[in-house]
This record gives sequence, C-alpha cells and structure tokens, in this order.
Amino acid sequence: MIEVVDLTKRFGGKTAVDHLSFQVKPGVVTGFLGPNGSGKSTTMRCMLELDRPDTGTARFDGKRFRELDQPLHKVGALLDAGYVHPGRSGRNHLRWLAASNGIHRKRADEVLELVGLASEAGSRMRSYSLGMRQRLGLASVLLGDPQTIILDEPANGLDPEGIRWIRDMLSWLAGQGRTVLVSSHQLSEMALIASDLVVIGQGHLIEQSTVTDFVARYADVWVKVKSPAAGPLQQLVVAAGGTVVAPDPMSLEIRGLTTTQVGELAGTNQIVLHELSPQTGSLEDAYLKATAGSVVYHSGGSTTTGPEAHS
Repeated sequence: MIEVVDLTKRFGGKTAVDHLSFQVKPGVVTGFLGPNGSGKSTTMRCMLELDRPDTGTARFDGKRFRELDQPLHKVGALLDAGYVHPGRSGRNHLRWLAASNGIHRKRADEVLELVGLASEAGSRMRSYSLGMRQRLGLASVLLGDPQTIILDEPANGLDPEGIRWIRDMLSWLAGQGRTVLVSSHQLSEMALIASDLVVIGQGHLIEQSTVTDFVARYADVWVKVKSPAAGPLQQLVVAAGGTVVAPDPMSLEIRGLTTTQVGELAGTNQIVLHELSPQTGSLEDAYLKATAGSVVYHSGGSTTTGPEAHS
C-alpha cells in the first residue's frame, strides 16, 4: 500500500504539487495520469525523497522511504531509464546495485533473463537502445523482489512486442499481490493494463477511481441504432427529448435516452431494428474531458509556463 498525504512541493514561486493525497492499493495496476506539467514526476520524486516536499508525506506499507532498510527489497522504482553509466555492462550495473543492497550477485542474471536481456548482459550500456535500457531499468526494479513498484513511462522506446511484454509483466506482478503504480501518456495501454487510476492536473487531484468508474463519469455515452426506418425513428426520438446524429441513412447515434427507452420507442411504433447497442467513449476521451481545465502546455496556441517542464 502506498499512502500519499497532503504532499506539496514548490520551486520558487511555482507550486508543482499542491496538497495532493491519494492511495495505491496492492493487487492491481494503478495508472498515474496527468497532462505535461501536472506534477506527476515531481510527485514520484517526492515519494522517493529525491526531492524534499514542503508539506506532506508518502509512506510505503506505513514507512517513509528513508526509513526502509535495504530499500530495493521494499520499493523498486524506475524514473529515468537513461540514467546509467554508459561504460558498464548491463550485468555489472545490476551487480553493483545488488551489492549496495545485500543482494546475491546471481540475482542479476536471473532478472536479466526475466526481462529478455540475457544475451546482451555483457554488452556495454552505451550500445543499448532506448528499449533495451527500459528493460534493464525494469530488471533493476525487480532486483530486490520488491512489494512496491513505481514506474515512469515504462513503455517508452519499446516496440509493439516490447509494449505487449511490459503489459503482461505488470499484470503478472500485480497478480502476485504487489503494489504497482505506473505513470504513462499511452492511454490506450493504460486502458488495457490499469484497473485503478489516479489523475492529477496542475498539482491537484482530479480523480481517484477505477478505470470503469472514471470512463463512466467523464466519457461520452450514447445509443447506437441501425434501422431501415431510421428517419421515422429519429423523429420519435427527438419528440421524446433525445438528440440524434445520423452518420448515414440507416444509422443513428442517440443521446439523452437509454437503450431501453429507444427499444421501447421502436417496439411501440413497430420499427424494425438491425442494431441497438449502448456505446461509451474511450479512456482517452474521458481523460481529455477530465483534464481539459488543467492543461499547462498547449500545442499550436499560446503557451503558459508551469512549475516543471515535464510531467
């Protein structure tokens, strides 16, 4: 369990994180979402005490990060896969980390095998692609077999096979009862991986909920209909208080009425339906609506400055 309570971090006159509180429970993947400049990276750095917060605390199973004995055994975190010594081999990088936390050196080879880098274990990291560095970063996270895992953009630089692999890996880790917090801008992947969400904007909590509840609250909802009598049905729907978009002569997108109401309306008036189905927008749709008022950096138009250049 991760507990973040009243976390605030300021940089000069700019507030990056503003009295932020949330919880991350074990056994599921929790997505940590927010626009660029929302405070995600600063929050994670404060959680790991790489930055000192002005107020608030973050606790891992009741303990602050500094209170953890041999922290790699408790919390595995990857915030920057590129932050490695380029002259070391992948194996020696992991052995160095293992030695600093009392982990047997053979564990380095075990996690290299687990992340698919066994064949490149002896290569110097300057030759690693970004995707390989992401895999090596995850290997370092798993080195101490931690209960809590925190990842910032773990799929960055991965090819489609690698993205599928990280998705399966995170689901497997959560399935073991671990606490998994993942920050990502790849919303299509979050829709497949995450069960819970923490969404922030300009340092504030916007929403903490399940993915299902978040989409239901913020995404567009409509009824899709196909009928050879779409025109007459459209008139009936409008008369009943609904709104209609007609993508083609046989199709209707109806808002303001439920699937049951549309079906009863068609049945009462002996209108044949070829399709009647409820439709819900995507996680991306819901996210864009929820964070619309919290975007710091806008493309194409005027740009405002924020407390941090990255999320």
